[in-house]
Amino acid sequence: MSFFSIEQAPARLNRSELAVPGSQPQMFEKAARSDVDVIFLDLEDAVAPDEKEQARKNIIQALNEIDWGNKTMSIRINGLDTHYMYRDVVDIVEQAGQHLDLIMIPKVGTAADVYAIDMLVTQIEDARGYRKRIGFEHIIETALGMQNVNEIAAASKRNESLHFGVADYAASTRARTTIIGGVNPDYSVLTDPLADSSREVHWGDMWHYALARMVVAARANGLRPIDGPFGDFQDADGYRAAAKRAAVLGCEGKWAIHPSQIALANEVMSPSDAEIIKARRILEAMTEAEANGKGAVSLDGRLIDYASIRQAEVMFEKAQQISGI
Repeated sequence: MSFFSIEQAPARLNRSELAVPGSQPQMFEKAARSDVDVIFLDLEDAVAPDEKEQARKNIIQALNEIDWGNKTMSIRINGLDTHYMYRDVVDIVEQAGQHLDLIMIPKVGTAADVYAIDMLVTQIEDARGYRKRIGFEHIIETALGMQNVNEIAAASKRNESLHFGVADYAASTRARTTIIGGVNPDYSVLTDPLADSSREVHWGDMWHYALARMVVAARANGLRPIDGPFGDFQDADGYRAAAKRAAVLGCEGKWAIHPSQIALANEVMSPSDAEIIKARRILEAMTEAEANGKGAVSLDGRLIDYASIRQAEVMFEKAQQISGI
């Protein structure tokens, strides 16, 4: 390992993150009773301009009056390029900051964007005498944000997670698609002709590079990488497949834009019983190897070593975190 020490963000369970429009308070109680890990009450894309002010009031009342249980509570503020943003931060943090865990900042483009919100939140917390510091979630959803993702990830001690905002990212990069988070038949490869002259088409994941790059930036700075929305909430298989790809790359969780997606995210982003059993066997085998003065050993025909221990420990930590909810 490098001599450089990476400070880890608070270890919050973040398998599923539910988007709830601030303009629809009738949805708040249902969200509070759900099995989701994190809820973000939205002031940005899901709220029309003429409803922004009332949505802000709805969120303040909900944070102060609803029993959200053990859920992590976040708000998605409007972008820094709007005149709504400063009131989102000032009004909600001043009037309900003691019930807020995170602020989600959309379309983060530069480290200076993070600095601006950090300065504002710090002044409010100090003026109000809050002891708990509010963390930051950043949505990487523009070409500028992806270009500066490393600097954004390191921009504040408040940073906790990076999220891939696939829809706005597609618009920013002018990708030829109108879907949100799904695959595209045009992003494929055609095999050379087979023996019978036929050719096969293999679809690819057009978001692989962007998501993988974000994951690296997040992990290098001790943050949680979270995959964003999957627009077709009637396609459970498609959602599950997208979540699995994200999990394999290192993401800890995925958004749910519909309550039906919560259980899917929790399922995919939790280690299975088989994975936990395998992790336990690895730890046991390595303990025995150490006792015999060995640094590596064979298990089920595969080499395992000290790197295997670290992988198994990550699996166990997640399982323990889940069992504690």
